[in-house]
Amino acid sequence: MPNLHDVKTKETASARQPVRRTATRRRRRAGDVAFDVANVLLLSLLAFVTLYPFWNLLIVSLNDPIDAVRGDVYFWPRMFTWKNYGFILKSDNLLGAASMSVLRTLVGTATSVFCTLMLAYTISRKEYVFRKFISAVFLFTMYFSGGLIPGYLLIRSLHLIGSFWVYIVPGLLGAFNLIIARSFIEQLPDSFVEAARMDNASEFRIFLSIILPLSMPVVATLLLFVSVGHWNDWFTTFLYMGKNKKLTVLQYELMKLLQMANTSAGASGNAGSQAMQLQGKGDVITPNALRASMTVLVTFPILLVYPFLQRYFVKGFTIGGVKE
Repeated sequence: MPNLHDVKTKETASARQPVRRTATRRRRRAGDVAFDVANVLLLSLLAFVTLYPFWNLLIVSLNDPIDAVRGDVYFWPRMFTWKNYGFILKSDNLLGAASMSVLRTLVGTATSVFCTLMLAYTISRKEYVFRKFISAVFLFTMYFSGGLIPGYLLIRSLHLIGSFWVYIVPGLLGAFNLIIARSFIEQLPDSFVEAARMDNASEFRIFLSIILPLSMPVVATLLLFVSVGHWNDWFTTFLYMGKNKKLTVLQYELMKLLQMANTSAGASGNAGSQAMQLQGKGDVITPNALRASMTVLVTFPILLVYPFLQRYFVKGFTIGGVKE
């Protein structure tokens, strides 16, 4: 016969097990809640630190420029106004410069991404004998530059000074973008290319019909990189356009406007003071308010485009670093 004491011990242990499991689940649940709370607080703090500088620029640009000199404009405009943006939009040739910036960005981005992907596909083929040499040449340009004067002489010898194509031709290929595109294409299965070659498809047809559709993540990455570079560039206009106002870009016109504001402040004897005012076209504006408004204006188009490219951008930028 079974021992009565052993039976009672087993029954007691069986009764205690659900209690222990419940206590363990409670402890785990409490730990998960604590982790979630800490995670939310940390990420909220990180988001605030990341977004607040741009938010501060936005509220300064929407605040009265003279009132903003007093300071303490942190989270909301104290005296709301559109005066800062109105002053910028009254500038001469601003609409034509904005149109030229859009045209340059569209044409320059499309041609640069297409040429970069074609070269990246070429040097990603293991059977191409010059692939290492071409890669080394482009890698060399990341460490050493010809300099400003040789670059200007080269552009002049190509008869690109004062031409729209000076915005496009020098930026067709970039070493960094080429490395990203080549790393991505090397991850694609070779079976697709081999099957197309068995069907007597040309290399250009393989690139257009197979490689390009499969490379949408890296295409989105390059689109963002190149378009931001074209959109923000004003130094090319400063070097090669001279007084050709028909081909000036938005960033160059805004830079001249800001320089005029800083020069006016310097002429008043205190170039570093935010209280220095720029008088023009019936409006009064400070260099600090002008700088904030300009930053918001040139950043807004990028903020509109980036959410649509974010998913592809992250994938295209990271997949090239994965080796199987």
